[in-house]
Amino acid sequence: MGLHNIKMPDVGEGITEAEIVEWHVNVGDVVKEDDVLAAVMTDKATVEIPSPVDGTVKAIMGEVGEMTAIGTPIITLEVEGEGNTSAEAEAPAPAPAKAEEPKPEPKKAEAPKPAPKKPEPTPAPVVKPAAAKAHTGAPRPEGEKPVASPAVRKRAMDAGVKLEYVHGTGPAGRITHEDLDAYISGESAPRAAGTGRVANTSVEEIRVIGLRRKIAERMQDAKRRIPHITYVEEVDVTELEALRENMNATKHADQPKLTILPFIMLAMVRALKHSPKLSSHYDDANDMLYQYGAAHIGMAAQTPGGLMVPVVRHAEARDIWGMAEEIHRLAHAARNGSITREELTGSTITLSSLGRMGGIVSTPVINSPEVAIVGVNKVAVRPVWQEGAFVPRKIMNLSSSFDHRIVDGWDAAEFIQRIKMLMEHPATLFMEE
Repeated sequence: MGLHNIKMPDVGEGITEAEIVEWHVNVGDVVKEDDVLAAVMTDKATVEIPSPVDGTVKAIMGEVGEMTAIGTPIITLEVEGEGNTSAEAEAPAPAPAKAEEPKPEPKKAEAPKPAPKKPEPTPAPVVKPAAAKAHTGAPRPEGEKPVASPAVRKRAMDAGVKLEYVHGTGPAGRITHEDLDAYISGESAPRAAGTGRVANTSVEEIRVIGLRRKIAERMQDAKRRIPHITYVEEVDVTELEALRENMNATKHADQPKLTILPFIMLAMVRALKHSPKLSSHYDDANDMLYQYGAAHIGMAAQTPGGLMVPVVRHAEARDIWGMAEEIHRLAHAARNGSITREELTGSTITLSSLGRMGGIVSTPVINSPEVAIVGVNKVAVRPVWQEGAFVPRKIMNLSSSFDHRIVDGWDAAEFIQRIKMLMEHPATLFMEE
């Protein structure tokens, strides 16, 4: 039998370390070749580490949430044959022998002491109840005195309990012997007056690891480094929604169902022709702006593990149906965990939408190193004054953020106003310029 070390793999793109986010095996487990041993998180995606050999898990190095350098051993398997490392190399060095301690010299015999006199019997001490635990709730409001009988007050004083912290269940909040017993034993908890509901004082510690930690790092970096400007505009999507419903009702069976997102992406593509600077990456370390002719639109998608941003590549080359099909494919892959690293990188501008939970206004955070993000709020029917009367119209707000180092307020407003015009006159989305 031999030992086989498996190291943190090099996943490319210059990454020097990765985070262990999940172990799929335990020490003692028997694994087969290609069985998944662990999952690690890079800057962009989760990568599974398969076993290259059959064997038994001998040791696991590294804990979940730990950043580990590429090439560092993370798991050892016991395998048939010699393996790729020796057992002696893995075995801990034997502890050095302890020096023999000198034996103590025998003590000289002492003369026997006279037996002590038998003490006079004394009354047994009064055993007081254990002092109450630390106060677990706020005292009563200032000036409100606890209601209790003299016997309960004496017991509380003997136990070192302040009745201001004891909840009374008797009439008018009177503190009973049972209330005091419960408090001393630590079983009581403050209740809302007259409700019988127990306050929940628990605190759960949740370690922030994996995708959630990556999201936190990227959002913190973006907000610290990028001066955001947010521009909000309302859009009347009544005509657009009527067109969308008609297209869904008359589509072919092999065509995807249309949501509002493909229409917004199409409007973004058309608007970017007039505002090409907004499809860019800003390298602030080298004062370089990379302006892309392509519209690689990132699509913020909520998944069970957290926020991901799949990329609809070359949106400028897709029609409305191709856009919808790619959106559906990427969203499904993100939610079931099959999305690839390449499908999560390379966006030049991002579209963020919370669907029906979109609220009225939001302040989306720019997906660095991009310089713009378009935020979509929910569609709501509102009264709009038209031709001397209020009429119901479907209104949706666009809440969009821009990197103010690159994008001036005028440029931001011009971009959003062009999107608004295209969406309010949806036929123009399909007209060649």
